[in-house]
Amino acid sequence: MSIRGEALDRLVIPDGTTVEERDLVTDGDVIIGGQSTVEFGVRGRTVIAGERTVFDGSIESRADCRLDMWCEIQGNVLVGADAYIGERAHVGGQLMVSGDLDIGDEVTIEEGFEASGWIVIRNPMPSIVFLFIYLSHLLRIGEEEAAQTVASELLNEDDDAPDPLVIPRGSRVNDDTWRVSTRGEIGDDCRLHGNIRATSLDIGANNEVFGSLRTKRCITIGQNTCIHGDVTTRHGTVTIAEGAEIRGDVSCGDLDLHENAHIDGSIRASGEMSITNEALVDVDVGPDIDPA
Repeated sequence: MSIRGEALDRLVIPDGTTVEERDLVTDGDVIIGGQSTVEFGVRGRTVIAGERTVFDGSIESRADCRLDMWCEIQGNVLVGADAYIGERAHVGGQLMVSGDLDIGDEVTIEEGFEASGWIVIRNPMPSIVFLFIYLSHLLRIGEEEAAQTVASELLNEDDDAPDPLVIPRGSRVNDDTWRVSTRGEIGDDCRLHGNIRATSLDIGANNEVFGSLRTKRCITIGQNTCIHGDVTTRHGTVTIAEGAEIRGDVSCGDLDLHENAHIDGSIRASGEMSITNEALVDVDVGPDIDPA
């Protein structure tokens, strides 16, 4: 994860992420900014959530789980290593921790908890706050390599680890709509449900998205990706690669279309439209602005 690239300030869906029934499933870590609503259960390696994040399902983390103050989890929280639960968090089901439990005041666990290691009752510093304060200090004194090392250790990263799934602060994610106020990046081989709303989108290859895409800026759609819905950008360019399929309408400024891509619906381009048989490169998505 690139510290300089502000990786926590955009939606990042890594390769192989899927929505299975009511769960969002990924091989790597999950980082969710504060005041977000995730109307899924979440399954990943380490799960980190900022303050006042709401989960409508359960959390299953193979490694650590860090939930900041005022988090609301409707289901169970099952943790394969250590857990850090901030004050006034609420768990609607059970809390099961295979390692140590660090827990704040006035935490409510409806169906009881169990920890195999030490249990410490205190008010741990919010994980997202700690992460940003520490990394910001290292970057301010010029220790960029040290900051990258710390981020990797906090997220249990190694050279072979998959990229984390990142949902930025203030987002709302469910099987109807993924709504973020930042740009979004989707890797390869993902299967997602819901209309995606972001400032711009860069979608990789061999994905299937059961919903529409809408941005204010550019949208790129990789090879052999299928979008079951409309693709709309207010001002930007839509780039559709070879083998991609759009099962809906396309509305944009400029359109770059591979001749072997397929669009079921109508095309409305207010600017230039080009059709090519060459590989299409990603366009510049530009700076973040308010979502469509």
